[in-house]
Amino acid sequence: MGGGGANERLPGGSDPLLPTKREGDDDDAGASAFHEFNGASFAGAVFNLSTTIVGAGIMALPATMKVLGLVPGLVMIVLAALLTDASIELLVRFSRAVGARSYGAAMGDAFGWWGRRLLQVCVVINNVGVMIVYMIIIGDVLSGTDSGGEHHYGVLEGWFGMHWWNGRFFVLLVTTLCIFTPLACLKRIDSLSYTSTISVALAVVFVIITAGIAIVKLICGQIPMPKLFPAVPDLASVWELFTAVPVLVTAYVCHYNVHPIHNELKDSSQIKPIVHTSLTLCSTIYITTSFFGYLLFGESTLSDVLSNFDSNLGIPYSSVLNDAVRVSYAVHLMLVFPMIFHALRLNLDGLLFACARPLSSDNRRFGVMTAVLLLVIFGSANFIPSIWDAFQFTGATAAVCIAFIFPAAITLRDPQGIAKKWDRILAVFMIVLAVVSNVVAVYSDAYKMFHKKSAPSQG
Repeated sequence: MGGGGANERLPGGSDPLLPTKREGDDDDAGASAFHEFNGASFAGAVFNLSTTIVGAGIMALPATMKVLGLVPGLVMIVLAALLTDASIELLVRFSRAVGARSYGAAMGDAFGWWGRRLLQVCVVINNVGVMIVYMIIIGDVLSGTDSGGEHHYGVLEGWFGMHWWNGRFFVLLVTTLCIFTPLACLKRIDSLSYTSTISVALAVVFVIITAGIAIVKLICGQIPMPKLFPAVPDLASVWELFTAVPVLVTAYVCHYNVHPIHNELKDSSQIKPIVHTSLTLCSTIYITTSFFGYLLFGESTLSDVLSNFDSNLGIPYSSVLNDAVRVSYAVHLMLVFPMIFHALRLNLDGLLFACARPLSSDNRRFGVMTAVLLLVIFGSANFIPSIWDAFQFTGATAAVCIAFIFPAAITLRDPQGIAKKWDRILAVFMIVLAVVSNVVAVYSDAYKMFHKKSAPSQG
């Protein structure tokens, strides 16, 4: 972030994965390759940040409308975007004040060694969990899944029947080797700008198809009036409202990729409008998906709305539209995967090899770490599919720490004495909101898991 000291290694090994666009002269091969890169464009940075934001969480948003009602639900999506924008602004401003070119360096300046390590652990936990869930969903969409004794056919099974080559293991193996591995081997985050553009476009395709189906059914009078406000007949219903908070709070988590994107910009002063543009784009996608998804399925909306596209929609070409939605979403997740993987590899390397030379200049370490991480994620997605429940605890907790608790803590610590009164008020609010949402998420998930286990014994 700043011109001076850009070539110096940050304390405690918290370098970004790559040098900035002005570096790389120490290594002749690296320098010649880097000279071809003149800095990331505004559009590329917007799509990379937007891809980091829009992942599997988009599919849970229509269900929050069922819980909160349309009006409070849509308002909460906008408020979550505004709060995320404020937390990123605090993070960037305090990073710039201390010359920190990574999130870890900013945490290290405020809290020392343990602060930097805590952030890296949270990013590793969050991103590993997210990518395992992505791979599980891709397997479910393409190869089908068994739930409650019933087999839900995947897209490939529906097209070609059940064969060994469209089973979950082989499909995920091919996806990992032919898609994830090549994209994960790209060292520069800007190299993913084209795939990020396609990823965002596929999310828009999903929104357009969902909106089109809902509008057609609305014109035909097949959609009842949606619930505008929540029904709260008893105390339990009030408590249920809070279960939507963690989904909304974590919907915009992208903070771990802000610094890498910032470091590669042609003009570093563009980071603020880039963040604003990305959040506006993602908010539009979220609002449209939530509105039309809930309008289309109403009280039948499932926690993962993609599961609703496994049946007859009651309109012509229903099966074609179902497949289009599911395939576009699966490909979207495939292209989101390397963006999340980039931050995972960077932070795990900082955690394990704090004093080593930059990862970009050590091809052996880069290759081994990439291969091991992909193997762990692939194995987990194939052999521990119930890991979704486990990572609802770790993922939700780590995500809110990354998005709100750590930027707020840096603001309250204020080592440079630049925090304003409003900054401190906002920081306290973020921490309170994050803690409350964490408690609610952990309690609600624990209750659901316990209820599922105890229900058969009661029958």
